[in-house]
This record gives sequence, structure tokens and C-alpha cells, in this order.
Amino acid sequence: MKCIVTAGPTFEPLDEVRRLTNFSTGKLGTELANFLTARGHNVTLLIGESATYPGERQARTVKSFSTTADLRTKLKAFSEKKVAAIFHAAAVSDFAFGTVFTEKKPGEFTALKAAKKISTRQGALLVELVPTPKIIAELRGWFPQTKIIGWKFEANGQRADAIRSAKKQLADCSTDFCVANGPAYGSGFGLLDLAEQRHFPKMEKLFTALEQLVR
Repeated sequence: MKCIVTAGPTFEPLDEVRRLTNFSTGKLGTELANFLTARGHNVTLLIGESATYPGERQARTVKSFSTTADLRTKLKAFSEKKVAAIFHAAAVSDFAFGTVFTEKKPGEFTALKAAKKISTRQGALLVELVPTPKIIAELRGWFPQTKIIGWKFEANGQRADAIRSAKKQLADCSTDFCVANGPAYGSGFGLLDLAEQRHFPKMEKLFTALEQLVR
């Protein structure tokens, strides 16, 4: 089966030398792509340029992405092809930079013009953060016949909160399954659809269950 796995972080530039990103290493998505490849699936791995996981990438096709917009473009480009499943494990940045302001006088802010490198001589800056588009909310429109598996990494709250967020993603984005993990979920992984939820203590057990979805 032809599958797409996304992994690792996107980043959003402040200028040409500074960026906003997250701590995702790309390990889980890379290892999932390797697992599916070893079982005979035709896997394309889309992995963030900033991914730090040093493990081998065994997918048939490996392409890198940079910003959220770049990942969106690369995923949409596959919409004309037959894809059995998309495992969207990439850690997409929730925010991008908007207008950058400098405080010339107390309480008086002036917008800065775009620059290749914002000078530190500007002093303290006030930077607007604007939400990035939710790629997962668009996948069903691009891939109406594809099984779509999303991820919900929750840092705040408890397991019940992580499960609640995963179910909301399923309902809001019309995905088929959602993997819940992170500090809120606790050890292991949850695999949910709208009817049931399962728990897997180890990554390998989760991968086995995910692979069965595309058989």
C-alpha cells in the first residue's frame, strides 16, 4: 500500500537567521516509516529539516519540509495520487510571526520593516504571534478516500484531557484515527476512533496496530 508519514517539526522564520520551532526530533515518524517499509509498504516520509533524530531513514521516498506552508504544499501535491493512508505525526508549529514592533518610548510601539536580520540595537521587541493553518483539518478534503491518522500531543492536563482532545480532533477534522501521547497522556500511546480507544505501552505495539489499518 502507498502511505505517507509526516515527521519532525516545521519552523517559522522571524528573519533570515532566526526562527520559531519546537522540540520534536522526528523519531516516532521516522521509525514508523521504517516499520511500514520493512513490511512491504510503499512509504513516502516527509520530514522536517530541523529534525534531530539520527536514525536511518528507510522509506522508499524521503522529502524534507521547512515551514508549515511548505509541508502543506507537499502534502497537497499528493492529492492527485492514490494514497492508502496518511500518518500525520509531524509537529506543526501552532504559531508564525506577525508584525514586529519596537518600543521607541514607554508605551509607544512602532512596527519594524522586514529585514534580513533584525538588529539587536533595536532593543526589546514586541512580536505578534499568529496561528498557522491547521493542515490536518484540510486533509480530508484533499484525500476523501484515504485513511487519515492524526496525532494529538498534549503537554497540559491528565490522560482524560488528552483523550478528550484526540476525540475533538477526530470530530472536527474527519480523521479516521488519532494517536494520543505526551505528558498529559502519560506513558505509552492511545489509539482512538469515535467508537473506541486502545492503549499501547510501547511504540512497537502501536506500530503493529497502525500497520493493520492499511492491510
